[in-house]
Amino acid sequence: MPRMLLLGKDGQLGRALGRAAWLGGDRVALGRAECDLTDEIALAAMLRDAAPDIILNAAAYTAVDQAEDEPERAFAVNAAAPAVLARYAAQSNAVLIHFSTDYVFDGSKSGAHEEADPTAPLGVYGETKLAGERAVAASGCRHIIVRTSWVYSAEGSNFPRTMLRLARQRPSLSVVADQWGAPTSVDLLSDVTGRFVERLRAAGAAPQARDPLFGLYHCAAAGRTNWCDYARYFLTCCAAAGIALTLDPADIQAIAGEAYPTKAQRPKNSLLSSAKLEQTLALSMPDWRSGVRALAAELANIHRANTQGTENP
Repeated sequence: MPRMLLLGKDGQLGRALGRAAWLGGDRVALGRAECDLTDEIALAAMLRDAAPDIILNAAAYTAVDQAEDEPERAFAVNAAAPAVLARYAAQSNAVLIHFSTDYVFDGSKSGAHEEADPTAPLGVYGETKLAGERAVAASGCRHIIVRTSWVYSAEGSNFPRTMLRLARQRPSLSVVADQWGAPTSVDLLSDVTGRFVERLRAAGAAPQARDPLFGLYHCAAAGRTNWCDYARYFLTCCAAAGIALTLDPADIQAIAGEAYPTKAQRPKNSLLSSAKLEQTLALSMPDWRSGVRALAAELANIHRANTQGTENP
């Protein structure tokens, strides 16, 4: 069995990967406290000590607006650190599975972005993630880069959890309606990653860097929505699952992105085509609504458990 190294274990995706049964027992899982990705020397030493056969890099600097003020730190985590991982993988014949983002695109395309489409990031976050992709690809290591978008889970800081908190506190909400994407759960990303890992395990040390399994993939749920309709649908599911809200989800006001200015510009189109991934792994991406319904049910169960715990100490 290959020895696995998971970086970013405390993030949304890292937690899902860490719980996955396919990860196996021979593993090392590290978070920010155990591994400073801005220290390239320490990172290289850690890799030598851990000696992984497969590296799962779910770590990233994801504060999109803050990256505009901290470009050096964002570059260190999103570009320089993946370069160190890729050098180790190339030297040791390990496999690097690296996660990236739709923010490498400017969102001007009318349809879903494909892997070969030109990149044009709008801000520091996207620029540094693209630099990380390029460093991994240029290293010559055996690698799988997975771009995804609009990621969510029942844990951590994300759009649906923010919407739920606000919908329980405020009588009204306004949400951007001219940015498009497909909400993608960490559970879906974990499942896809597990399929890649199983393919690698089945092949042993055989696949070389030129094997068609390696390369760049897009992974996102099927369908499309905008932030406003996403919020309405998610909160409707929450209400149906028994979570009390202070507003009617149907009354959420749709606004243009210009009405909600942010320091970093967001792509208006975050849609990603998963066709290559589906063909390679012989699967079909589920519609985004199915994952959002499951999220609402999970959060409702957590809410009930917390409420019962408060009522019955």
